[in-house]
Amino acid sequence: MSRPRIVIVGAGFAGYRTARTLSRLTRHQADITLLNPTDYFLYLPLLPQVAAGILEPRRVSVSLSGTLPHVRLVLGEADGIDLDGHTVHYTGPEGEEGTLPFDRLVLAAGSVNKLLPIPGVAEHAHGFRGLPEALYLRDHVTRQVELAAAADDRAECAARCTFVVVGAGYTGTEVAAHGAMYTDAQVRKHPMRTGMRPRWMLLDVAPRVMPEMDERLSRTAERVLRQRGVDVRMGTSVKEATHDGVVLTDGSTVDTRTLVWCVGVRPDPLVESLGLPMERGRLLVDPHLQVPGRPELFACGDVAAVPDLNQPGQYTPMTAQHAWRHGKVCAQNVAASLGIGERRAYRHRDMGFVVDLGGAKAAANPLGLPMSGPAAGAVTRGYHLAAMPGNRVRVAADWLLDAVLPRQAVQLGLVRSWSVPLESSSPEVARVPGSPKRPGKATGPAGQRPDGEEAGTHPGGEPARNHPGGEPAKGQPGGEPAKNEPSGGPAKGQPGGEPAKEQPGGEPAKNQPGGEPAKNQPGGEPAGSRSHGGRAKGGQSGSPRASGKPRRAVEAAGPRPARGGSGKPGKASRASGAGSAGKRPTAPSGPSRSAGPPTDPGPEPPANQPPPGPDIAPGPVKRTDGRAAEGDS
Repeated sequence: MSRPRIVIVGAGFAGYRTARTLSRLTRHQADITLLNPTDYFLYLPLLPQVAAGILEPRRVSVSLSGTLPHVRLVLGEADGIDLDGHTVHYTGPEGEEGTLPFDRLVLAAGSVNKLLPIPGVAEHAHGFRGLPEALYLRDHVTRQVELAAAADDRAECAARCTFVVVGAGYTGTEVAAHGAMYTDAQVRKHPMRTGMRPRWMLLDVAPRVMPEMDERLSRTAERVLRQRGVDVRMGTSVKEATHDGVVLTDGSTVDTRTLVWCVGVRPDPLVESLGLPMERGRLLVDPHLQVPGRPELFACGDVAAVPDLNQPGQYTPMTAQHAWRHGKVCAQNVAASLGIGERRAYRHRDMGFVVDLGGAKAAANPLGLPMSGPAAGAVTRGYHLAAMPGNRVRVAADWLLDAVLPRQAVQLGLVRSWSVPLESSSPEVARVPGSPKRPGKATGPAGQRPDGEEAGTHPGGEPARNHPGGEPAKGQPGGEPAKNEPSGGPAKGQPGGEPAKEQPGGEPAKNQPGGEPAKNQPGGEPAGSRSHGGRAKGGQSGSPRASGKPRRAVEAAGPRPARGGSGKPGKASRASGAGSAGKRPTAPSGPSRSAGPPTDPGPEPPANQPPPGPDIAPGPVKRTDGRAAEGDS
């Protein structure tokens, strides 16, 4: 007799703990499969410290395969669930598709950024839900301070030094608190204009900071923010966003190049198309975290509306604390459905909340006892160390080093603005160029970003060129634009300055040490992309390749397509937002080492790209053929 098959979708707080607890309870009596886009569990509460340069990204990411040795990890995103056929359809990181059969299914897909119908927000704001967004914000803030220090115009300097955070919940409050400390430390190293200093603004329509917490803790957090110079405006939000500022609901205008969107989250749209009872976007479950009428289906975390037995008629809120506890109870009930142990209902006791405000400041109420100051800071960090499932020593070491050494304020340039659009349904992974869009998925923002980078994609899935943000074009050293090859496909520079991988004729670019030009190029023209003289290897991970199968949506320079079903009967498809179909990137003519038949080359772009301009362009970027570049604002 075969062992029962358990599939867990998502490895957030709920999914990770479900997998870990089930692995211990079943003891090899079941096959457990964990489906997740990344190979790590992200400890979200410490993400603001990554953006502020206190912790390195790997400190808050815990390896799934290293900590779940008896769980099979499948990298991919669920885009269709056939409840009657007991299968989950998914798309892997390189565009491959597959199905996972199950006897028990646990939905723990988590949440995504919540958008509001405010003009310009989707185009010019960035969220804060994943490592790519934290790394982007860290680079962006560092760049704005450096550009402000070198600006001749006082108004431009002030705009670059103004950072607007919308949403005064846990995340927004911590981002503003840590961000103010980070920029103040950075400014001390730059000869900025007399009297100029970074300005952080925290906006929210709520009457007070962190309305979910006790009023005394809210006052503590607001006092710390104001002491650090943060402009806290309650009852105020953004009315409109543009590439060079925001208009507030009180009628005032703020010139800024930075808009951080921390308004809140919404359940992952995967559950919306299952055709099952919902409660405000969450799947209704019973107190045992089981979907009524579907004994094989369980849900926990942010996608589940779990009845609060301590407050009849209400549901548990979407917090990490509840998701972590959901995972344990869900695992016990899944095991009980297989004859291992007994079922139990989810009932919780409020253990309090902690908010890290940077330095020795924090606000906490452990077990209902309000605390502030250094004592609250010690309790907060102690709680995080105890709650983390790994990397405790490394996190503690980074905290110690931050206390005695200055932070390294440098731009790595690994994540660009178009890689982390606000509307992304997968904020945990960054988009990369060279992959097609799928029909039906919400399209990515186009036009100018607040930081001056051009967003969106050109036809064929190519990333936007001619960035007016003063950054080199597609990984070119010294800011030289990439040279387009005669085949009509531009050199596709990877984030972080990687060179073009696939050249026309099927030969990968051979970048010789010492900066020698690549060999065997059409017309004898040297390759346009270089990466410190290193050799580019075709087929390397992250490189675009021509393939008969669609590339994974999260690797696209353009937006992720809607998670529609595969067209099989009875399969529930995933949808999110308005969609728009894009084109596949064209492959060069001639033989190719990439899998799949080559496609026809696209239209030939202009051979000479304009040099990089200032960080904020005064108008649309001009193309050499006389037409405005697509995506210009």
